[in-house]
Amino acid sequence: MSDTRTAQGTRDRAGRVVVRRHAEVVAAAQDPVLFSSAASAHLQVPNGLDGAEHARARRLLDPFFAPDELAWLAPVLDDLAAGLVDDVAGGPFDAVELGARYAVRAQSAWLGWPADLEAELLDWVAENRAATRSGDRAWTGRVAARFDRIVRGLLDARRAGATAGPAPTGPERDPATGPDVTARLLAQHDDGRPAWTDEELVSILRNWTGGDLSSLALCAGVVVHWLTEHPEHQRHLRDAPDAALDAAVEEILRLDDPFVSNRRVATRDTVVAGCPVAAGEQVVLDWRAANRDPEAFDDPAAYDPEGHADRNLVYGTGPHVCPGRLLATLELRVLVRRLLRAGTVVHDDARPAERETAPVAGFRTVPVRVVTAP
Repeated sequence: MSDTRTAQGTRDRAGRVVVRRHAEVVAAAQDPVLFSSAASAHLQVPNGLDGAEHARARRLLDPFFAPDELAWLAPVLDDLAAGLVDDVAGGPFDAVELGARYAVRAQSAWLGWPADLEAELLDWVAENRAATRSGDRAWTGRVAARFDRIVRGLLDARRAGATAGPAPTGPERDPATGPDVTARLLAQHDDGRPAWTDEELVSILRNWTGGDLSSLALCAGVVVHWLTEHPEHQRHLRDAPDAALDAAVEEILRLDDPFVSNRRVATRDTVVAGCPVAAGEQVVLDWRAANRDPEAFDDPAAYDPEGHADRNLVYGTGPHVCPGRLLATLELRVLVRRLLRAGTVVHDDARPAERETAPVAGFRTVPVRVVTAP
């Protein structure tokens, strides 16, 4: 993020104050009264909402991510990951591309989307990353509109078919496929009325998928690259308990956070990071910088999953903490474990890893191979 330093502190090229210190980022993220999350010109449900609207949305949507609601998905994800890893185990592959393909299949399985949508979604992920990388707002707008059309088509197909009732439980729930999450979302009611407008439904599904498809691919690239750089950790993580592997993955993501920043809007005149900020001005919470702040981490570059867990901001903090954290954690755990159990992951000597360019973080490509024991 390019910025300028003035007598009033650090601002980016758009004139927004950039908050980098861990303590100041946490303070802003945990104060939704002073710092509104309604920073986008587009509807963002739930995390672009504030106050009672945000609380209502989280009340209705958070149960979709509860551990018991995701339990059916773990073996499905494992089958998906096993198939993908088997496909690439014989030669070099790109960990970011593998992550994107896995993300599309995982999200489609969770949401009940058709498998024949994979090629279109993969193409969208690639174009979305390219548009974001370019900084061309017109292009990113077209890419967003393209995804909205995909979502609206899926919603129309649901309405044309069978409607869903309450979440299946017990013997009514198919352990192989789970509930149709998209149909359940369509059928949600609140106070006797449909819970969501069409615009809100598109926003929710865009938030659940559009962002997560690219994010999971970036996370896969970061984690796999770190593992190739630190092969001594691969053996013990291969069979580590779930909680230990989850903590390791989150620490790796803290060390090289692919989630760059979020915006907030000051609701009144205040001072942020030593800079005067007027009501209505945007500020930028720099998660990457906060996750490497030496005031919060004695040695920010050290790998310490247990010691750093309570200050790790990969999934944010405060009332707008990432609602899909448990799902993302499950997806990454399953993929990383399948890769490690296939053998030792090493760099592909023929091609070096290529970093993403701002405003995107992480890697554009991570060419690797899996070396199996004789």
